[in-house]
Amino acid sequence: MEKRRKKWTVGYPAGDAEAERGTAALAEALGCTAVAAKLLWNRGLRTAEEANRFLRLEETRFHDAFAMRDMDKAVARIEAALEAGEKIAIYGDYDVDGVTSTSLLYLYLRERGGDVMYYIPSRLHEGYGVSRGAIDRLADAGVKLIITVDTGITAVDELAYAKEQGMETVVTDHHACREVLPDVCAAVNPHRPDDDYPFPELAGVGVVFKLVSAMEITKARREGASDAAAVRKICHDYADLVAIGTVADVMPIVDENRLIVSYGLSRINREPRQGLQALIEAANGKGRAAKKVNSTFIGFGIAPRMNAAGRMGDATVAVDLLLSTDPERARVLAEELCRLNAERQAEENRIAEAAYAKIEEEAQSGRQRVVVLDDDSWHQGIIGIVASRITERYGLPSILITYDGNPDRDGSAADVGKGSGRSIHGLNLVEALAACADLLLRFGGHELAAGLSLRRGDVPELRRRLNEYAAERLTDEMLCVCLDADCEVEMPELTERLVEETDRMEPFGTANPAPVFVLRNASLRRLSPIGAGKHLRMTVEKDGATMGAVWFGMTLAALDFDTEEPVDILFRLGLNEYQGNTSLQMTVLDARASSDEEERFEAEKRRYAEIEAGGSFTRGEDLMPGRESFGTVWRFLRRETVVGHDGFPMRRLLVRLNRVGGEHYGYCKLMWILRVFDELGILTMREPIPDRLILRLSEAPGKKDLNSSRLLISLRERMQE
Repeated sequence: MEKRRKKWTVGYPAGDAEAERGTAALAEALGCTAVAAKLLWNRGLRTAEEANRFLRLEETRFHDAFAMRDMDKAVARIEAALEAGEKIAIYGDYDVDGVTSTSLLYLYLRERGGDVMYYIPSRLHEGYGVSRGAIDRLADAGVKLIITVDTGITAVDELAYAKEQGMETVVTDHHACREVLPDVCAAVNPHRPDDDYPFPELAGVGVVFKLVSAMEITKARREGASDAAAVRKICHDYADLVAIGTVADVMPIVDENRLIVSYGLSRINREPRQGLQALIEAANGKGRAAKKVNSTFIGFGIAPRMNAAGRMGDATVAVDLLLSTDPERARVLAEELCRLNAERQAEENRIAEAAYAKIEEEAQSGRQRVVVLDDDSWHQGIIGIVASRITERYGLPSILITYDGNPDRDGSAADVGKGSGRSIHGLNLVEALAACADLLLRFGGHELAAGLSLRRGDVPELRRRLNEYAAERLTDEMLCVCLDADCEVEMPELTERLVEETDRMEPFGTANPAPVFVLRNASLRRLSPIGAGKHLRMTVEKDGATMGAVWFGMTLAALDFDTEEPVDILFRLGLNEYQGNTSLQMTVLDARASSDEEERFEAEKRRYAEIEAGGSFTRGEDLMPGRESFGTVWRFLRRETVVGHDGFPMRRLLVRLNRVGGEHYGYCKLMWILRVFDELGILTMREPIPDRLILRLSEAPGKKDLNSSRLLISLRERMQE
């Protein structure tokens, strides 16, 4: 199946006179570099005053927590429970947002003297959300009030059952609501249709932050203190937890989120709580210098390790870490999370390879708009991550379903499987699943991510209906991934000063992404594999200047251009600290043959298509291969086969052949040579994705008469003088 096509979009309008004047004035007023001014311009900041307010985080203030629907009811019911000494249970979720939400509320209620416990369901044995079994266990524990965090808004039947068992519930959530809300004391969710809270894009932990802020404000008013002092206290005590959950749940880092993540990062770097300190040290690795924690470190260092607990075992390990105040206990828990994360990575790779093989096999039966796969042995805690990888790789919504963990499965149509899905912009996954609700036992989630359960026998029909649904809504343009860059740069503009200026624009995340640049017509030198061959280290060179670079997730074999070609590079700029030395380093996000080379290559492909459609060509175009051309290509391929190569990006193949010397090889000439070889049984050729060939030479092709090739005869007949 074709991998996801990539389209680069550069935000800054180079050559626009108004933008050039505006950024020049901004750079002069702020005393910053021209590139930094362009970054601010892209974020809609047109004056020095606007830019300074953004950089100092003065562009927003916290909104009134009581502006959220049912917040007053939630505060009143929890305050009553504290006053009466009722046993309170916090019912959380097993991802990072749920873990930080649970930890924050537990710490706050315990500080307030509450009789509080927490409950997080097992992903493997209970699945997502509130369940009757869990309610029974809470009732047996004497719980009188349940407070859900990052879950509960769709648990209508389950929370009605809790009420029957003598327990009341306060729901706090941020997931999509259904038409009917649960019958509870309070349902606090900024996504409620009847809620007009000014910033609904809070994580689950963000909603909990607003809840404890409202409670602290209520307490402060009783004691004659100010609302502002109450909010400052909550920020000081818990902003680190809110920052981690918000970044991990990929919430937009704007408005309140930008403010709280900034406060949280400051707290983590200034005075991290014991558990976080242990996890940061474990993630950095023994003997390595401590790194400043930013949103990127949360996303790639902290969040995966905390998530691993819920995916591979028990999410309470992550909660226990955040609650821990004992250094030795925290160290043990942090190391356990790192071990679980390593297990998760190995299992993720195993499932991903199996899923890719299924996709390629099923692609033979026709084009898919939604990938729906199921398997008996896939780990239930990992399928969501693999679904994300599939969606990124192929540019399609995907749902993976597993029957693993179902003790009653027998291979029949009645087996219940649990699924996890990811989508792309343009296809709301929850709405798509709602259109198939009659096939599903449960479902819920966001626009771009959802969970579900269904019977094995309904999977083929779900696949069919989701593909029909997507075919009516997804255009080819939607299936093309857009890589956004801020502006084009030249090597002299890439300085440590620029890194310092971009650091001031933190925290980065969705809606305020880390700056991305484009460098055109550069060269890649000294490419070497790192990380067991999974990544590349290289040197980028242009106009005599060089800089080190890394490209994560790219291998030498997967490059679709040759290192001799001029390339355009999409990258982030940062500092690399190694053995006490600091140097500038690019993190490459994508690279491709330069625009000029790409245009020439595409023109040759168009000419090939014209001739294939029946068009003629002239001898002067130099498209027709001669006998020596066939010999050169055969010798080249034989040498490559000896060293184990059989996959060839078309552009790289052309570059290398043209370096051999002699005649010029263009797209038409090379494709015809390979097709003649394939026709005569000299090799087999496949093109699993556009412009990438799999060539396997025959072990004993014997002598072949090129003149017997029907393709070659046809080409000679169509060639004009």
